[in-house]
Amino acid sequence: MSLSRRTLLLGAGLALAGCTPRRVEAPAELVLATGPEGAVFREVGGALAAALAEQLPGTKVTAIPTAASVENLQLLRSGEAQLALSSLDPIDVPQSVRAVGRLYDSFMQIAVPAGSPIHTFGDLAGKRISLGPIGSGTEFTAERMLEFFGLSAMDERMAHAEASRRVANGSLDAMLALTGIPTPAITDLQGNVRLVNIPLEAVKLAEKYKGPYIPATIPSTTYEDVPANQTFAVPNLLLARESLSADVVEVVARTVFTETARIVEGHPEASRINVRTGIATGLVPLHDGAMRWFRSVKR
Repeated sequence: MSLSRRTLLLGAGLALAGCTPRRVEAPAELVLATGPEGAVFREVGGALAAALAEQLPGTKVTAIPTAASVENLQLLRSGEAQLALSSLDPIDVPQSVRAVGRLYDSFMQIAVPAGSPIHTFGDLAGKRISLGPIGSGTEFTAERMLEFFGLSAMDERMAHAEASRRVANGSLDAMLALTGIPTPAITDLQGNVRLVNIPLEAVKLAEKYKGPYIPATIPSTTYEDVPANQTFAVPNLLLARESLSADVVEVVARTVFTETARIVEGHPEASRINVRTGIATGLVPLHDGAMRWFRSVKR
């Protein structure tokens, strides 16, 4: 039987993973939902899409910009995207969504001008702050924080890059960004930025919401002239629609975990992507194709 032009023979690639070659009926198109301007999701997602395009030569692989996690989940569930990046905390019920693997952690970063009078989370009360784009993981987590700690502010919604520009020109008092480190939007503020420490808030969130929040420290080496910052981290997952072919998802998993250096180039935090932690996806079950790949490399 003749093969369609979309049929991919994964010879050498799957041999590296310890599998026998398998013919994979690749889809005509794969859409990967990423993130907003100035966020690590956007850059890592773009690099992953480029790597997947090489592994699936009969498939058009497109990385689309989004607001990030919450919008990405909506796109997956509607079928407008087949793959997506998301932080763990908005995924309360993994309907029709499965994990390809855990990637790296995002850190809550509250950036203010170096000379700002804001030194604690409580100091944000009444201030002009950005909670990230509508539909982002930053917005989801920031709104949860404001509600949980009973804090009211003049909050706005915008991409991290825009928030960074507005913090720099004084039209915003602070920006919240739940993203990988270093994040381009905050790097752009180097020389005139400080991160607000939130150690108590981190512990209380971790106690209240078991699983997604991990008290953490952003190292002093992350941003030039910015001291170490006490905050919390949230795991990030690569997700796939449950209905996506297991053979295709196996290719995606193999690409993520064997092309890591290329995908995360320039993003030290994302370089933590590895097989050992890849299966730690919390309440989100692994896709059958991802499970198949993880089992193959443990032989």
